[in-house]
Amino acid sequence: MPPPCSNTPDPLLDSRRVTGAYLQPLLDTAREQGVSASRLCVAAGLAPDALSTLPDSVPAQRYIALLGAGARLARDPHFGLHVGEKVRPSTYSAYGMVLLACSSFGHAMQLTQRYESLAHDLGKSELALEGERARYEWVSHYPDANRHLVESVFAGIRVFGSWMAGQPLQAHLMRFMHADAGVDPAEYRRVLGVLPEFGAAANCAVVDAALLAMPVPNADTSLFPVLQEYAERQLEQRARDNDGIAARLRAALLRRLPHGDTRLAPVATELGLSARTLQRKLAEAGSSFQAEFDAVRFSLARDYLRQRELGLVEIAFKLGFQEQSAFTHAFREWSGMNPGAWRERAA
Repeated sequence: MPPPCSNTPDPLLDSRRVTGAYLQPLLDTAREQGVSASRLCVAAGLAPDALSTLPDSVPAQRYIALLGAGARLARDPHFGLHVGEKVRPSTYSAYGMVLLACSSFGHAMQLTQRYESLAHDLGKSELALEGERARYEWVSHYPDANRHLVESVFAGIRVFGSWMAGQPLQAHLMRFMHADAGVDPAEYRRVLGVLPEFGAAANCAVVDAALLAMPVPNADTSLFPVLQEYAERQLEQRARDNDGIAARLRAALLRRLPHGDTRLAPVATELGLSARTLQRKLAEAGSSFQAEFDAVRFSLARDYLRQRELGLVEIAFKLGFQEQSAFTHAFREWSGMNPGAWRERAA
């Protein structure tokens, strides 16, 4: 029998996946510590040859079990940190490529919140400004999982972010919800740049808000529209691969947008659901009502902008914005550039 993950299994979470690319750092870390893929599989309750060829994806709970098995077999109390150190741009698949073309770190963080699920369904990133500080929080879908999950995520973010910046990125503080395991504080400082506080209310890191305005060195922003278009198609495919709730919502929003009634409650009623049930189903699919509404308007905006005869004011009203300035602000958040600049680049 396979060993259970430390979190309580929930049938609602069975569809959550981790891509093979995201799994690769775990396999590399285990191999470097003398743990073969076959031993790792057996310890996690898989067939010995289950990972002889890298799969397209694995169930999220299997990934968590593999993390725990790797730590046990390697006798490495910092296994999660070391997995995070192996992160590369390819680890995040299409989402990682989009980040490399972002104009700033703030833009990259915005898109992380939208495209993170293209790499894994393990949790969701959130960002909030608090004066001169910015607070990044990672909300795990598996809060009772082994501590290596959260530690691998935060180590990976710091390693990848530092690689993008061309210099080590330093957090003012970092907090983890799990308890202190009583292991080497120096290893946390080496990998994360700071010793985390344990037993906190959230998994989070606090950095200077000025970091968000920092340009991404050597970013090829000319590739951004192409890469984002590809990422959007990947999101749409994921919606079709799930129970279709996101696709059904988008279709409803497309029907209702010309009439202006795109509020949560009436849209949920049209889909035969309560507002709460719709929000829960979307969360299980790694999305939200606002994210899908933005995706619909962003997709329509790009189509309208390709029609040169449509002015920006007309496009704004077609999308339900009361003013062109509101449309311009929203489009800049979605794409990283003004609609006029996007139109010229698309041409």
